[in-house]
Amino acid sequence: MTKIIIGKYEGTVYPEGDGYTGAIDIGCDGAGNRKRVKRKGRTKAEVKDKLKKLVDEREKGIKTGKEADSYTVADAVTDWLKSGTRNLSPGTVSGYRVTADKHLVPAIGMTRLKRLSAGDVDTWLDGLTGELSSRSLQSIHSTLRRSIRHAQARDLVERNVADLVSTPKGKTGRPSKALTLKQARAVIQQSKSSPLHAYVVLTIMTGVRTEEARALRWDHVVAWNDKAEAWQPVTSAGFGHERYAVYVWRSVRVDGDTKTEQSRRTLEVPAEAVATLKALHRRQATQRLKAGPRWQDTGLVFTTRTGTELSAGYVRRTFADIAKDAKVGDDWVPRETRHTFVSIMSDNAVPIEVIADLVGHKNHTITGRVYRKQLKPVITTGATTMNAIFSTKPATKTRSRKAAKSA
Repeated sequence: MTKIIIGKYEGTVYPEGDGYTGAIDIGCDGAGNRKRVKRKGRTKAEVKDKLKKLVDEREKGIKTGKEADSYTVADAVTDWLKSGTRNLSPGTVSGYRVTADKHLVPAIGMTRLKRLSAGDVDTWLDGLTGELSSRSLQSIHSTLRRSIRHAQARDLVERNVADLVSTPKGKTGRPSKALTLKQARAVIQQSKSSPLHAYVVLTIMTGVRTEEARALRWDHVVAWNDKAEAWQPVTSAGFGHERYAVYVWRSVRVDGDTKTEQSRRTLEVPAEAVATLKALHRRQATQRLKAGPRWQDTGLVFTTRTGTELSAGYVRRTFADIAKDAKVGDDWVPRETRHTFVSIMSDNAVPIEVIADLVGHKNHTITGRVYRKQLKPVITTGATTMNAIFSTKPATKTRSRKAAKSA
């Protein structure tokens, strides 16, 4: 038996079985019980190295012991998803869980977190480049990085090796596209037989984000009252007026706010969209009566038959079915109604600065970068333009967004 001293701790190394065992006293636990930790190895030198590493971790505040040493990457991911995602929406957490279960845990989940290296992370991510898009790779890399950071905060690992690795580029994903005017008309026509009709019309004709449309409330659908000279919610003003607008002030994000401060905007609504909202309001009243006590009074414009919020998955599937039945293709997604709005505005000579204002961008540089494929070389507000495009009736003169907001 050989006595050793590592820092301020004393221990011993002795032969056992086919190798050696080292034991070192590292003080007492919270109850005053002596803590003696052991490490095994084939040689004395190997055992001493393990004990030195253990002492070093203890000095740095990293937890030691069987439970901490056997803590795996999968454990870290599970713990983060359970207690580190409180400020994220259930849908976002579900997305992280699905991708982690499919791409992270099967590949490196059983690796002990303390033994995970930057090289391991590099190899794992490189193996996904032919399978996932760059955006998906960034998401799954972020899941690992956040999980390790969560473990770091609980003294289970010294450093975050995922921070040392750059996310590689993935396979090229399908770029967003826009419906042509003919296709947009076909989709709107086809949607008349769908519960999503008003949703489709509003998103195509105003360019609101799908997350903004799903969060729209009836008290944020407003009518211009000439006598009061003010915008009033249709819940009290009704639909017997000439001009209508929507307050795009909310989204389905976890905090309920829009994507950016500039995204908070007031948009006058074209006539066809108003007609669909009016019809939806009547239909929802009927659904409320049929649902009885099962109805949940969320105040939302677009709901299920019991008044609850529409899920993103339902909107995606229903919109894809509408597009397919309209014979414009079967690979369309709801966010492309916004691209369609930008494209139609640009085709009708609406300046890019006005388009940026309508879609809620801070400046037209962002609009040009995000929607560069939809903007035409020659680059009236949205309601005026859409009235002229989608209606045979003379378009009424409308005020700008800023004027509407200040009214």
